Amino acid sequence: MQKRTLITALTVAALCSHAVFAQDNKFKIGLILPMTGPFASTGKQIEAAARLYMAQNGDKVAGRTVELIVKDDAGTPDTTKRIAQEMVVNDKVQVLAGFGLTPLALATAPIATQSKTPLVVMAAATSSITEASPYIIRTSFTLPQAAVSMADWASKNGIKKAVTLVSDYGPGMDAEKYFKDRLLLNGGQVPDTLRVPMRNPDFAPFLQKVRDIKPDAVFAFVPSGAGAALMKQFAERGLDKAGIRLIGTGDVTDDDILNGMGDVAVGVVTTHHYSTAHPSALNKKFVEAFTKANAGLRPNFMAVGGYDGMRVIYEAAKASKGVGGGDALLAAMKGQIFESPRGPMFIDAQTRDVVHNMYIRKVEKQNGQLYNIEFDTIQDVKDPGKAK
Repeated sequence: MQKRTLITALTVAALCSHAVFAQDNKFKIGLILPMTGPFASTGKQIEAAARLYMAQNGDKVAGRTVELIVKDDAGTPDTTKRIAQEMVVNDKVQVLAGFGLTPLALATAPIATQSKTPLVVMAAATSSITEASPYIIRTSFTLPQAAVSMADWASKNGIKKAVTLVSDYGPGMDAEKYFKDRLLLNGGQVPDTLRVPMRNPDFAPFLQKVRDIKPDAVFAFVPSGAGAALMKQFAERGLDKAGIRLIGTGDVTDDDILNGMGDVAVGVVTTHHYSTAHPSALNKKFVEAFTKANAGLRPNFMAVGGYDGMRVIYEAAKASKGVGGGDALLAAMKGQIFESPRGPMFIDAQTRDVVHNMYIRKVEKQNGQLYNIEFDTIQDVKDPGKAK
């Protein structure tokens, strides 16, 4: 009974907030991010990108002043949910955004549904997230997009036997399943699937197991920021010298921390939707502006998810002109097609999920710096979890 009362109160308050939106001169975006704790780099990248977008495009949209309200959830689902409730009821935000990890987005989905508030996922990448609420839009990516693309490349490039090594939560399970299923479909072998705990991960015993199996490659997924530890232990266990290749999704060779990995990262092949080194003119401008505004920090795929998320929100606000509340904003977000720093992308109007290119990249050293250099492109990749 208490839960029903809370939801009813939340719904009434939220609907009231949309009713007064027409008289309110502010357009409020509630950005919920892990700004402290083990995933703080995700929050830092997304907030920086959101502020850069505002700096470049102004703080006025549809005649209203944009107010970005940033709150730290420290990567804890209960905290995320509480903050989202407060933002909808007290701050009367028009949009919820951010969500650095899958459990955080899923915890907030019921609030978006009950209050009819669009929720823009800028980071979390489990396939099923957009199915958790009809008000969720995603501007990041999905793990199946990257994992299937990697399996297809591996099958064509001498990798017939691979072990999967993933972080033990939603995106990791997606990466494991979709890579394994596609490699097996292509005639390959997956002799073992290994899952590493999310908190305080120690990759060493898992990598030793990989070495004992002696596959052609280990396919890895770890969340943004955890790739350096994986790469270090991969070298310490001598897997590179044993002839075992490291392949994976782009999270492993995250642009943000790539330079700190050292030469062991050179030659690692990954699939992803964004690289700092993406050669388009738009991306070069984005990287230059982001780096200048953030004391030399490289933008990574989290940054581009935040930047594009802000673009989707701004354009929806312009199109709806502040009339119709959350439903009008949501309708204006669906189907947007535009050029991103990652390349061409659009929001699928049916699934509300991102469709974009997947790039095959190899880590190379250029002018003393490590970069993910794209050498092949798979165009307009839908989420395989929905592309039935």
